[in-house]
Parts: sequence; C-alpha cells; structure tokens
Amino acid sequence: MPGTDATEILRTVLDQWKAGIGAHDAQRVAALFTDDAVFQGLRPYTVGRAGVFAYYDGQPPGLTVDYRIEEVRRPAEQVVLGYGTADFTRPDGAVLSLMLGIALTCDEGRWLIQQYQVSARPV
Repeated sequence: MPGTDATEILRTVLDQWKAGIGAHDAQRVAALFTDDAVFQGLRPYTVGRAGVFAYYDGQPPGLTVDYRIEEVRRPAEQVVLGYGTADFTRPDGAVLSLMLGIALTCDEGRWLIQQYQVSARPV
C-alpha cells in the first residue's frame, strides 16, 4: 500500500494509470477503478470498470500520457482528491492537453479511482 501522504498516494495511482495507458492495456487501467466508478472521459460518462475498459481499449496503440498534479486534498482518511493536467500524446505526435479531476478511495488497503473527469484546458 502506498504511504499515507496524499500526494504520494495520488502519484502512485496515476503512475499506474499512465503505465497502463502507455502499454495499451485497458484491463490494467480499468483495474485501477472501483466497481462503481464514475468515469467522464471525452465521451458521455460511464459507471463501472466495463466503461473504463471500453474507453481505453478504444484508444490507439501508442497513446501516452504525462500528468502534473496541481492540487491535492484529503477530506477524509479514506479519500484523496486530486486536480491537475494530463497531456495525451497520440501516435502521430498530436498532443491533447486536458484538465484532470480525480477522487480516490481506499478499500481494504488499496487506493482506487472512484471518480475521474477530464475537460478541455482553458486557453
């Protein structure tokens, strides 16, 4: 289990998310989400791991992501909230820069994504 520092917890989960996307392993990415996670990518939202899997499985192989954490909050012992940016680089080199909001919850010692939302970065 990651340490108790909220930023470390968030970074550990996001590093796993980043690695799963880079490996084009939708199952690995979906396993980072709770069974009832609310997921808002750039398409209509879904609830649950199946929607997360379908979203990332539909992304092109070679897609990568880099992220930056801007703010972290820990409103309760079992909850970590994060806000930042995510730059998705497509195989052709085009970069899509998005704002990222994420909520993690801890269940049986494992931190998982309960809510995920991206939106366009302000110009």
